[in-house]
Amino acid sequence: MFFNSTKTRMPQPDAALPGREQAIAVAPVHAVLGTSTTGPWPGMELAVFGLGCFWGAERAFWQAEGVISTQVGYAAGFTKNPTYQEVCSGGTGHNEVVRVVFDPTKTSFGALVKLFFESHDPTQGMRQGNDSGTQYRSGIYVHSEAQRGVAEAAKAAMQVGLSAAGFGGITTEVVEAGVFYFAEDYHQQYLHKNPGGYCGLGGTGVKCGTSAFDAG
Repeated sequence: MFFNSTKTRMPQPDAALPGREQAIAVAPVHAVLGTSTTGPWPGMELAVFGLGCFWGAERAFWQAEGVISTQVGYAAGFTKNPTYQEVCSGGTGHNEVVRVVFDPTKTSFGALVKLFFESHDPTQGMRQGNDSGTQYRSGIYVHSEAQRGVAEAAKAAMQVGLSAAGFGGITTEVVEAGVFYFAEDYHQQYLHKNPGGYCGLGGTGVKCGTSAFDAG
C-alpha cells in the first residue's frame, strides 16, 4: 500500500480535491463469492468499515459467515469519485473502506462489528501499523440509528478490555455512512487475485465480549 507519514491531517472541505462526475467501473461479479458487486441485494443489509489497508479488510469479511458480497472503496471524505492516488495524497478526506453485504438471517451487524474490532488495533489514530495517513483510520460507517447504537455499545465494551490490557483510547469514528465510492477494479478482491499480496491487518490480541456485540 501507500506509505506517507505526513498525510495524517484531515483536509478542510473547501480545500479537498474536486474529483469528477465519472464513477469508477468495477467487475459486476465478486471474484470469490460469485455474487453481485453492484446490487441490488433484496433482503440484505449493508455495513461499512475502515480498518487500515482495505485489501486485508475485505478478505476478513468475505470469509465471514452470512456475508453475501464485499466491495472495497472510499468513504467519509469530500471528493467525488476519487482515485486511489488522490486518496493516498491525503487531499480527499476519504478512508479506505470495505462495504459488506450480509444476510441478517445468517449473521448480525453486531457479529460483523465484533470481527471489525478483533481484526485491527482501533487505538492508533490516523494509521494502522506501518500504514500512515487519513485513509487508514478506524471507522464504522452506519446506515441507521440501530447500527449506531450497536457500534457505540461495542466500542465502549471493547474499550474496557483494551484498557485492562494497557492500550490507549479507541479512536474509531462512528458516523453516518454517506456515499460509498468504488475503488479501482484491481483493488477488488485483491488478495484473491494476488494471494501473496500485502495484507496489513493486525489485531490487538484482545477478544471482544459477546453481549454488546450480538444485539443487532
